[in-house]
Amino acid sequence: MKTGITCKQAVDYISKKEEGRLSATMRFQLWKHLAICSLCRLFSAQNKTMINAMGHEHDSTESLSIQEKEKIVHSVLEADQ
Repeated sequence: MKTGITCKQAVDYISKKEEGRLSATMRFQLWKHLAICSLCRLFSAQNKTMINAMGHEHDSTESLSIQEKEKIVHSVLEADQ
């Protein structure tokens, strides 16, 4: 049985969490992933900062798309190299 999630799934879960659409199981899986993945923790913190700066907390019509968030993750990964 698979218990972990990928970074791609974590990005999706982070989005759902910010929109208030994350189940308890998904929240636990995300928590476990964030405990071991520093890049996803960074993405989560930056995502929360961007949402707060835009003043659109929990507004799914104004949130970034998964593709936009993935671009941010890739740019962070490239910056660390």
